[in-house]
Parts: sequence; C-alpha cells; structure tokens
Amino acid sequence: MIEELTVQNYALVDRLSIRFNEGLNVLSGETGAGKSILVGALSLLRGVKADTGSIRAGSDEAVVTGVFRIADNQAVLNWLREHGIQDEDGSLVIRRTIKTQGRGPIYVQNAPVTRADLEELGSLLFDIHGQHAHQSLLSEDNHRIFLDQYAELVPRVQAFTKRFQEIAGLRKRLEKLMSDERERLRQADILAFAVREIEDAALQPNEEDELEQERRILSQHEQLYAAVESVYNLLSENRGGTLLRMREARASIEQAVAIDAELSALSTRLDDAFYEIEDVAETIGEYRSTLSFSPGRLEAVEERLATIRKLEKKYGDTIPDILSYLDEARQELSDLSNWEEDKERLSTEIARGEQEVLAEARLISEARQTTAEELTHTIVESLGKLGMPKARFVIAVDRRKNDAGKPACGPYGLDAVSFRLSANPGEPVKQLRSIASGGEISRVMLALKSAFAATDEVSSLIFDEVDAGIGGEVALQVGEYLKALSTHKQILCITHLATIAVRADNHLRVEKRVRSERTSTDVRAVAGDDRIDEIARMLAGDTTGTASRSHAEDMLRTYSEERGTGVRR
Repeated sequence: MIEELTVQNYALVDRLSIRFNEGLNVLSGETGAGKSILVGALSLLRGVKADTGSIRAGSDEAVVTGVFRIADNQAVLNWLREHGIQDEDGSLVIRRTIKTQGRGPIYVQNAPVTRADLEELGSLLFDIHGQHAHQSLLSEDNHRIFLDQYAELVPRVQAFTKRFQEIAGLRKRLEKLMSDERERLRQADILAFAVREIEDAALQPNEEDELEQERRILSQHEQLYAAVESVYNLLSENRGGTLLRMREARASIEQAVAIDAELSALSTRLDDAFYEIEDVAETIGEYRSTLSFSPGRLEAVEERLATIRKLEKKYGDTIPDILSYLDEARQELSDLSNWEEDKERLSTEIARGEQEVLAEARLISEARQTTAEELTHTIVESLGKLGMPKARFVIAVDRRKNDAGKPACGPYGLDAVSFRLSANPGEPVKQLRSIASGGEISRVMLALKSAFAATDEVSSLIFDEVDAGIGGEVALQVGEYLKALSTHKQILCITHLATIAVRADNHLRVEKRVRSERTSTDVRAVAGDDRIDEIARMLAGDTTGTASRSHAEDMLRTYSEERGTGVRR
C-alpha cells in the first residue's frame, strides 16, 4: 500500500507530504485546487514519461517520493530480488527527479533504475483509474491473466506452459536433426576427423607443462651441466673444496672447545652445517650423474609440443579444453550417427506430447468459457448498480490464431481473452481502451476490480473521475462499491460527491493557498468540525448554512455507525 507521498516543486506544489491509510482515502476540494496534480505525481512513480513543463516555475527540478508498504506483496518482493534490491522491513522508497536540463534520476531504495524498470515495478504496486494510461486492465495482454486468476486456473496454466515449452524444445531438436542431409554428412565427416586426430594424439592433462620443462632443460644442457659441475667441485673435499676446509675448521674448533667449553654451541652449529653441505654435495653429485644430452629426445619433445600447439589452435586453448571438445564431438557424432533412431523417437514423443497438451488446452478453455459467463454476469450486474444499466459487457474467449490466420495453440492454451464493453444502447462492444469517458472507464474498472479483489495482486487503487456524471442512487452505489473494495485494497479516490466522501477512513482536503504572492497547492486531513464543513461544502457549496451542516452531520453519523469505529488508523 501507499504509505506516504512527498512532492516538491511540481506544478502548483511547493512542498507537501501526504500520509495515506489503509481502507478508503478520499481527496476532495474545489475544482482547480490541484487534485489532478497529485494523480500526476503518483503517475510519475508508476513510470510515466516526465514532462519538464510540470516543474514549478522558478525551479530547476521537481522531486516526487513515495513510501510503500510491501510486506504482503509477493510480486513486488520477487521483482526486488530479481533486481538485487533489498526492502527495509517490508518498506520500499521510490524517488524520482525531473530536471529542466538532462535526464532526471530514478531510485528504488538507493539503487538507480531505468524508467522501464519503474514502469514494471509500478504496475505491481498500484493502478490508476480515470485516465487511459497506467491501467493494467486496459491491456488485453492482461485479460487472460485476470480471467485465469478469477477461475483459480493459474497453477494449472503454469504447468501447461511448462509442458508446452518442453515440447517446443523437442521440436527444435527434431528440426536440427531434419536439417539438410548434406550438411549433416559434412558435419559428421568434420567431427569424425577431429575425434580421430585428437584420439591419435593421446593427450595427457598435464603433459604440456612437463614437456615445456623438459625442453627447457634439454635446450640448455651445456650451461646446466657446467653449473652443476661447478657447484659440486666447490663443495667437495677434493682440490680444497668447502667440505675439506670445513673438516679442518671442525678439528680446530674441537681444540678450542677443549680449552673453553662455552664454544661448544658453535662447534655443534659447525657440525650441523658440515653435514648439511655434505648432503647437498652428495645430492648434486647424483643429479650430475643423471644429466645426459640426447639430440633425438630434444627433437621429439619439440615435435610433440608442435602437435599440441596445432591441436590448441583448432580445438581449444589448453589440453583440458581440447579433451572437453573431444567429449562434445563424440556426443554430437553419436547423435548424428543415431539420426534415424533419434528422429523416430523424437517424432513419437512430440506427437504424444502434442495430444496431451491439446487435450489439456481444451479443458482449460472450457473452464475459461464457464468462468467468463459467470464473471460477465457479475460485472453486468455491478455496472447496472453503478449507473450503467444499459451497458453490455463481454468477455470474449476466442481461439488464438497464428500468423497465417489459422487456429493455434500457444504457451497459455487455445484462447485469446478480451474484455469488451458497450456503454450505451445501440453501440457495438469495443475494447476497453476505446472507451472515451473517464467516468465510464472508472466505473467499469471499479466493477472489475471489485470482482477481482481477492485475486488481483495490486494492493492500491487510485480512482479519478469515478463520480463523473452520476448522482443520487448511483452515487450511493458507487460509494458502497468503493467501501466494499477498500476491505481488500487500499483505495485513493478523488471525488466531488459527499455520498462518497462520508465513507472515507481518511478524508483529505486539497486546497490552494497564497504565500508570498505565490499560489501553491496544499493537502490536509480533515476531521471533526473541519470535516463537517467540507461535507457541507460538497453538498451545497456552503460551509455555514444550518441545513447543509445538519445534513453533513447526519450523513457522517449514519456512515460512522455503518462502519463501526469509523476512521481506521
């Protein structure tokens, strides 16, 4: 639900902050006070294209911020998770800036998003009725979804869609197998050659590194042998090597220790060093004995490396990549080799699956047809109570057609669902988007939303012009519908009718004020005597007349008794 709306430097608004409650929130005020400005500000939070002309004169930018309670809106929570955005204890903040120069930023929490992202998110948060934009029910793409929700078919249709997509995947595999026979044979020859070439090479995963090390040793054999020979000679006991000198040093320090025992620790350290160097000398000697140079082996190593490099250019950057390609090539070659068998198996599986899907699609279509008749009756009955007794409402459940104009089954079944209306006798039924009257479309939406209240995930509804052209008994019915709907949804309703305003859980008055010779729109909650004054004004255009105030008090008392405790906070 919408908890708070803050608007700054937008149209006639300098700065205002409005808190909305659960249930029915009514906004009233004189014509031209700026009620439509608030709808425009909310529309910005739903992702409509911004108009720089709406920035308040003398300002460089306008800012609209909305705070939403989303703890129970799973669709919104899923959207946030998919976009890597975290809610804060079930609360969501959207801030949008309009600039006179350059593109204004949009933030969801503190994450920047595109206008397209905001439009998608906004459609999950609230609907606006009374203008032909931003209404989910005006899009025929949504009509099938709403009907399925009302019919409790969503899980069944989702399972159908999954199976339909599985069969579509099988068809693609079959199409691949059925591609040009010459191409299949050519590809088989290429794969067979690649498999044979890689298998003949008998590659080992770590072979390349080992060969590189061996080549490095063989190609620098003389330098290596000379260095090892030098180390051995310098350490050995021959020709005055280090070990011979250290042996003499050990003998000398033993004499010194016999005179001064404190030198025994040094003697021990010298012994350890002697044995360590002796071990190094023996090891280097053994290594020297293994060194041999074979020109043939160097040539073989270089040839093997050349083979590996050649395969890497063709099949992968490393030996593991080449071996991975080998596995893939073997599998694809096997698939090509088993072409006839796979073709027959896939054809049988597809045919069986298509029969299953078609049978389920027919059952789903029957359920839609039955539910459409029931829902149509409900909507027509509601429209009659809402002042449209001659309206014809039709839920058309027609067969889908492909590009060639022939009936076809799609991922959601056999049906194309469309809500259509004829508001006046003698007029043909039309798409909802074609309805001209804002008041008519709002009442249609009220009837539809009332029917869908338990299944529609959008938690907040904004009705503008819902009272256009109505009064008397119809106005009472509209008020009752709005009140009933507000038990399921948060309702924001802009109205001129007292019969609607008296039912409000939260009554807000929109008014113009002049400060420092500048006009600005302000909004304040009205209660007590202020609310009596506002209802009296709506009844008779007079806040002081005894009759109008008495009537206002009677109406407020009547509807307060109807709803029990009255204002819901």
